[in-house]
Amino acid sequence: MKKTISVSNQGATLDTSRRNFLKLGGIGLAMAGLTLIGCDDDDDFQVINNKVFDLGTGDVGVLNYAYALEQLEADFYTKVVNNFYSGISSIEQELFTDLYHHELIHRDFFKAAISGVTSNVLPKLEFQYPGVNFSSRSSVLATAKALEDTGVAAYNGAGKYISNPDYLVIAGKIVSVEARHASAIRNIINPGSADFSGDDVIDANGLDVAKEPKDIVMVAGGFIKTPFTWKERGI
Repeated sequence: MKKTISVSNQGATLDTSRRNFLKLGGIGLAMAGLTLIGCDDDDDFQVINNKVFDLGTGDVGVLNYAYALEQLEADFYTKVVNNFYSGISSIEQELFTDLYHHELIHRDFFKAAISGVTSNVLPKLEFQYPGVNFSSRSSVLATAKALEDTGVAAYNGAGKYISNPDYLVIAGKIVSVEARHASAIRNIINPGSADFSGDDVIDANGLDVAKEPKDIVMVAGGFIKTPFTWKERGI
């Protein structure tokens, strides 16, 4: 069944609680004009058999790259919320549920956006999580931290390859949400500390770390079972 995915800013307040802080990320996407129409409830992605998919060139390549990462995050959080680890607190359940919904919106947005301009749409990827114990709080949080930090660095590093200013604005909106995610996860791991903006992700100039696509794929590739290439970027 077709559905419309949208985020409303109706009745939004500047509540500084963690839950509403994260929800403001969704409001930012609504302000950017992200309304997705025509996504199927059963996520009927096309899988290309016996062929290694290439992400493409120019803006299409960057969008497919972002789509691959959003598929990964959406898949991870789907597994988390479908079987919460033992002893999870209500605050952590709310956090992971919010992150889950955000990542589904991001994933479905990229699918719709790419489909609107080309038939070269990345198929549904398969994932694996070696060494991740979804029943363990520490394992889930450590993986979430790695994925969110990687996602922020990926958007920051790929921004310079986007030529369409509209796409660049949207990417900026989404990376700001991913940074909120990363900050929230880091605070859950080490509450009340400065880890939310640690030196490992913020450089000496006070800017988020940016990483090239090739470096990102080397890190995230361990989770991705479906092979793909991005010849334009040497991947």
